[in-house]
Amino acid sequence: MGGVTWTRVQGLGAALLLLVGAAACRERASSVQYDGPYAKEVRDAIPRIEQASGLRFKRPPTVEARSRDQVRAFLERKFEEDKPAKELLAQGAAYKRLGLLPDTMDVRATMLDLLGEQIVGFYDPDTKVLYVVEGSAPEMLTTIITHELVHALQDQYVALDSIQTLTGDNDRAMAAQAVIEGMAVYDQMQAMLGGGDIASRLPGGWDRIRETIRDQSATMPQFASAPLLLQETLLFPYLSGAEFVRRLDALGDSAILRRMPQSTEQVLHAEAYDAPADAPTRVILPAPRVGSAAYENNLGEFETRLFVYQHLRDLGIAARAAKGWDGDRYVHVTTPGGDGIAWVVVFDSPFDAGEFFDAVDQVIMRREPRARPGAQRETDRSYTGGGRTRRVVAADVQGRPAVMYVDMPAGTSTDVIDLGRVRLEEAPPASGVAP
Repeated sequence: MGGVTWTRVQGLGAALLLLVGAAACRERASSVQYDGPYAKEVRDAIPRIEQASGLRFKRPPTVEARSRDQVRAFLERKFEEDKPAKELLAQGAAYKRLGLLPDTMDVRATMLDLLGEQIVGFYDPDTKVLYVVEGSAPEMLTTIITHELVHALQDQYVALDSIQTLTGDNDRAMAAQAVIEGMAVYDQMQAMLGGGDIASRLPGGWDRIRETIRDQSATMPQFASAPLLLQETLLFPYLSGAEFVRRLDALGDSAILRRMPQSTEQVLHAEAYDAPADAPTRVILPAPRVGSAAYENNLGEFETRLFVYQHLRDLGIAARAAKGWDGDRYVHVTTPGGDGIAWVVVFDSPFDAGEFFDAVDQVIMRREPRARPGAQRETDRSYTGGGRTRRVVAADVQGRPAVMYVDMPAGTSTDVIDLGRVRLEEAPPASGVAP
């Protein structure tokens, strides 16, 4: 689920510390002076971060300590500011209809528990303060402070608070979060290892880094019991984001911050970000013909892949189904018979659309194996069972191959979206947000 909170993840920090060990780093001159809390750790980290990132601190950071209770209160306040309870409830209801979250789950409470378990330090773009949780293990302090100092440095070049408040474009928010967190992970490791090719200097290379982060995160009780969607969207910025930054290391941090990726597709596939970039298509849905619109947003390639994997548990099918994604939009609706959802996805080619169509057809049958087939045409299939009617339609939208997935209460029309009135627009140019 999209949404940006600049936090340190405890499992990630432990994994990185394990990997880099007590790497010795040469002393370097700092561009700023610092005499506040954790002075030694901050003074040691600043010049190494500057060398790793290619950016200089314009002003000294502000660092403060906070108790765990204060952190929890902060998270609750920030959650309400960044994603108000009403919006989070609406987004959660849409994900529940897609089968990505359990119907009975309290999304807000679960997210707060997850972040409360993981957070050991954070940078707040609103106050421009780096907070360290009191009682953090001494051996973790360097990792925590280095990572969060990268966020403090980023905020002096791009307005993190503006990115943090992106609404209505879940995919773009996730892509931005991946760059910000991925850059912090990569620069943190560069700083702690003294630069160079990280992958070649660590046992097992980059795959081992990813594996260690996953393994360490899975040891945390709240994380281990969380739904797949929450696990993967929490890990995505750190894993895929760091891989994205590693691939583009030659460009440097300033270049990436000036031209942020516009979609998770660009984070996942280097060729989609490279010039000329494969900009996502903005899908604009007409008002629903059935029910009332309760919430609209998009998933993006990453969450589209998660949707297929959630139900089929086959990585190959999920990756092929999401490949060629070029834009999507869903609308969650309310009707007298219950809630429903209609989701339109645009693809690069008819072949890509066909892969997704077939995968969704399998998803529908897997979700309700005893469902009765309704319309079974080559490009339009529907099934009714378990109190729901689900439908998948292959269509042409403004000359582009597209697929629509609909899930409505049984007995309610599935003609929610008039595909002839769906509009497609090119996404606006990618750019950073000046502070």
